[in-house]
Amino acid sequence: MTAATHSTLFPGAPSADAVLEGLDPEQRAVATALHGPVCVLAGAGTGKTRAITHRIAYGVRAGILQPSGVLAVTFTNRAAGEMRGRLRQLGAAGVQARTFHSAALRQLQYFWPKAVGGSLPRIIDRKIPIVADAAAACRIRLDRNELRDVTAEIEWSKVTQTVPADYAAAAAKTGREAPRDPAEIAQLYAAYEDLKRDRAVIDFEDVLLLTVGILQDRHDIAAEVRSQYRHFVVDEYQDVSPLQQRLLELWLGDRDSLCVVGDASQTIYSFTGATPDHLLDFRIRHPGATVVKLVRDYRSSPQVVRLANGLLAQARGRAADHRLELVSQRDPGPDPLYTEYADEPTEAEGAARRIRDLLAAGLPPAEIAVLFRTNSQSEIYEQALADAGIPYQLRGAERFFDRPEVRKAGIALRGAARFGANDSLLDGAVDLPSQVRAVLSGEGWTSTPPAGSGAVRERWESLAALVNLAQDFAAARPDSTLADLVTELDERANAQHAPTVQGVTLASLHSAKGLEWDAVFVVGVAEGMMPITYAKTDEQIEEERRLLYVGVTRAREHLHISWALSRSPGGRPGRRPSRFLDGLRPGSSGAQGRAATAGIGGIERGFSTIGTAAVPRRADRTPARCRVCGRTLSEAGEMKLMRCDGCPSDMDEGLYERLRAWRAVQAHRSGQPAFCVFTDRTLIAIAEVAPEDAGELTRIPGVGVRKLNRYGADVLAICAGQDLAEEGRDD
Repeated sequence: MTAATHSTLFPGAPSADAVLEGLDPEQRAVATALHGPVCVLAGAGTGKTRAITHRIAYGVRAGILQPSGVLAVTFTNRAAGEMRGRLRQLGAAGVQARTFHSAALRQLQYFWPKAVGGSLPRIIDRKIPIVADAAAACRIRLDRNELRDVTAEIEWSKVTQTVPADYAAAAAKTGREAPRDPAEIAQLYAAYEDLKRDRAVIDFEDVLLLTVGILQDRHDIAAEVRSQYRHFVVDEYQDVSPLQQRLLELWLGDRDSLCVVGDASQTIYSFTGATPDHLLDFRIRHPGATVVKLVRDYRSSPQVVRLANGLLAQARGRAADHRLELVSQRDPGPDPLYTEYADEPTEAEGAARRIRDLLAAGLPPAEIAVLFRTNSQSEIYEQALADAGIPYQLRGAERFFDRPEVRKAGIALRGAARFGANDSLLDGAVDLPSQVRAVLSGEGWTSTPPAGSGAVRERWESLAALVNLAQDFAAARPDSTLADLVTELDERANAQHAPTVQGVTLASLHSAKGLEWDAVFVVGVAEGMMPITYAKTDEQIEEERRLLYVGVTRAREHLHISWALSRSPGGRPGRRPSRFLDGLRPGSSGAQGRAATAGIGGIERGFSTIGTAAVPRRADRTPARCRVCGRTLSEAGEMKLMRCDGCPSDMDEGLYERLRAWRAVQAHRSGQPAFCVFTDRTLIAIAEVAPEDAGELTRIPGVGVRKLNRYGADVLAICAGQDLAEEGRDD
């Protein structure tokens, strides 16, 4: 220990004992548990990345772990880049921190000539074109949405190690709702694999499958990999798929030098094949494992943590049985706010007003996020923020370092670093940030942002993010040069580790995983959206609850939860707040009763609209108006369509055809004409509205209580993407 403490391997890096400074008792227990299998159960905001990076650094500095023999695996390039950066600062720069796919691809590229011969086949960027060709070969017609769904089924099959012949049985066993007849999907899956083989290409999942195959079949190659990597750390272990677990087992061999970190309550990707079973069964597979629980929440205020704990207290199922009770380590903050709005546009406007207030109070826009259940909800919030003059970024859009302006700025900075002494742009630039501002001013950056929120503003935000990155980089490394910054940018580009753009973040709850903000607006928290309409089984409902838990735990201090009673202005206020809030929001009752809400405050504003005026529930039916032009409708046919005959239709033609096919089956079964199920105009109206819940469906003329009870479940399932035409479903 003493010799390692004074090691000269990383001059200037902290000593082994110094690495442990600042860790709480549980984090220290993680950092010093370097032998045998270790399982870290880490709640949201409990510093798990800090614990495992300090663990690796402590092991390296103490001479117990060799940097080149450690492989730390996570699930995103951003997380891997963050981990590498922390390890560098702690003096463990030689440790490999990669995603499963990145690590497997390196091994596959290296061993392919030896194991198979020749060069590795080309990896395709997108599966959908080949799936489309497979459908054409099978003479199966798929629209764009169906292509995406079938592609997702193929991906699920591969990560669960399911071959085409076994797809139907595997889908039935797991309760998976196939987007088409399982036999058809199996046929498409087989044809897709044949086309890949004919074209000598592989896909993203093949990288893992082929690596697994080589390590299983070639014991000499497996031994070579195991001699290289002797210690493994796996982050977000609750998200491991069966295929990734198999690869990990092959990397390990008969050794147990493994540390896994995860939280079953944050399992939200089961639709991709992820399962928390590997985390929950860790002690069964490794009876002698060390288990450490991290529950001290350093991210969120006590008020936010109380709500998060309340959500999980109502949960059911295996993951809920292993939930962690978080304990906030922060000072008290404001109570979560619960707001009810008349309709979705009003909800978006209300969020924009509150965000404007936070900005006026000094909160940076990059520290605010709006989180929603589906990406289709983003547009209305983009519009509301744009109307309010608030900058925003849509997470999940084009990668930062792939943007043309960022690539061009990188070229300019690289040139300035190389010829800076002769570059007149740098005259008078006394430090790194001023040098970067000078160079990027030639690319369009200005000290004040342009007006609006279009392409010009987006380009400026990208350049401003580079300026901010330079300031942060110089603050951390005061002696750094422009060349050092360029090197840092190259490393981040390779890892896709983008700096923060100065704008309010709009993101789905799934894409928000792993991120945090000072203020979070979780919107659309109503039945039909949270839980989502197509979540039917107990397991699916519980995953929706965990998804809301993830959204809530993204907030450090300010948390706003809202819902709308109808989708559009003037619509029937048939929605209600999510069942997940029962017993938690003020004025509600539920399984936990009022005792669970002790100390939980907030404001519940009924039927908020612009300003502070209240809009009462509608008791009387208002005149029917065209939802396109607003004209009062009088003819029965127009009222059924909810628009003038002359106004343009936004009907989903694929949805309409699926509804017609389903109607034909129902009519044949009942021995009645098709119009007795639903008329053509009613089907058109359904295809135009695409209702997401029973409330929206019943607002369509021609869908009464009787037909809702008889056909509603089928219609909503078809609108959600299922094809029931050939399933013979009978309610």
